[in-house]
Amino acid sequence: MAQQAGKRQTSVWRSIDWWTIIIYVALLSFGWVSVCGASYSYGETDIFSLATRSGMQIVWIGTSIMLGFIILMLDDRFYDTFAYIIYGLLLLLLFATIFNPHSIKGSRSWLVLGPLRLQPAEFAKFATALALAKLMSTYGYNINQNKHFGAALLLISLPMVFIVLQRETGSALVYLSFFLMFYREGMPGSILFTGVAMVVYFVVGIRFAEVYIGDSPTSIGKFSVMLLIQLFTIGMVWVYCHRRIAWQMLLCSMGITLVAYLVSLFFSYDQVYVQLVVIIAMICYLVWQGLGTRIRAYFFIALFSIGSMAFFYGADFIMQNVMEPHQRSRINVLLGLDEDLRGAGYNVHQSEIAIGSGGLEGKGFLNGTQTKLKFVPEQDTDFIFCTVGEEEGFVGSASVLLLFLALVLRLIHLSERQPFRFGRVYGYCVLSIFLFHVFINVGMVLGLTPVIGIPLPFFSYGGSSLWGFTFLLFIFLRIDASRNLIRN
Repeated sequence: MAQQAGKRQTSVWRSIDWWTIIIYVALLSFGWVSVCGASYSYGETDIFSLATRSGMQIVWIGTSIMLGFIILMLDDRFYDTFAYIIYGLLLLLLFATIFNPHSIKGSRSWLVLGPLRLQPAEFAKFATALALAKLMSTYGYNINQNKHFGAALLLISLPMVFIVLQRETGSALVYLSFFLMFYREGMPGSILFTGVAMVVYFVVGIRFAEVYIGDSPTSIGKFSVMLLIQLFTIGMVWVYCHRRIAWQMLLCSMGITLVAYLVSLFFSYDQVYVQLVVIIAMICYLVWQGLGTRIRAYFFIALFSIGSMAFFYGADFIMQNVMEPHQRSRINVLLGLDEDLRGAGYNVHQSEIAIGSGGLEGKGFLNGTQTKLKFVPEQDTDFIFCTVGEEEGFVGSASVLLLFLALVLRLIHLSERQPFRFGRVYGYCVLSIFLFHVFINVGMVLGLTPVIGIPLPFFSYGGSSLWGFTFLLFIFLRIDASRNLIRN
């Protein structure tokens, strides 16, 4: 038995994907250099002191490597067997954190244990990924069945609700990244398309809400969204139903729109009402076709049209009547409606200055002026990438992004070679979370995405995020290491 255990242990260590570990160590190294540059103040003599954030980050990095080693030592069946238990424990921790009396920057997402502060939301990501992998790997699971897909959505929704109640909306949005994994596992592309369409409605509708067609009272934003709903609806009929019917709907829609515009040249009125009537007529026609042909796709497309209108007008109501002024201000700054360089747009503006000042090769380690003079708020956490741009320039920033790209491509490769669905689902969950964090964080620093306050993996200062990402990655590496293991 001892010889068998030794042989098994050796085979596992030989099967570990060392390329991913090399990328992990490289990202940790780049991350420490960035934290050091972002937190360094003129006059400091010891960047390794535990009194400094760079010194403490070494502690977090060291403990993360130790955690990674421990995770690799455990049996891979541990994660499958105890997936639901781990998920349940993290849910209880998230729920308890809601009532945490300690508020840090308006958020109640931190547990304060003496000198140690932990954020359970960071660990709930790998717990949710394990629970999803466990659920979706059960015999007979089919994501296209409503009850099965609903169960997966429930697993995602519970931690999201608890995290929102902790006033950490940004961290809650990360869980939407699991839809990428759902798509890989067979979720209809129409659901993913619906999500993209909602984003388009919101951006176009809000961005051009106060811009009008000529001298008429017709808002370009609302008019464009109504037209997009029609075009998207017709496109779905073309793909899922009958092309001849799609052509008929397109000709009617465009013909009515053209006539309505010509009439508006002589009589000033809001053309949005005409577009609403056209959409309602489309919905009625789709329902009629569905009843006549008994093709369910017509009903789903009609439901898409209804949901699109409900989302747009609901989002507009929430924007104007529910959101706090500072939240509306952030959205307006992102969409270019307001500049507000001293308020909501200050962080992003200073970050852009820091990145732009780095030029091609950067100013060099510890030589960034924007970061040393503390112009960029949260520059060693949420806005850590601006330090990379200032000190390492375009070359350093591109190198970091290429490292993340290598990690993503490696995760895709590892996920696709999994012999069991549990490993593949968990692998794509890990991939989706990393993609979301990198895309949103870097986009946030560049002013391309909303400022929602999520860390850059392995770069942002702090133990919770670093440990959380280490758990995510190394559990998958341990599962992958056992892909060819012959069990007795």
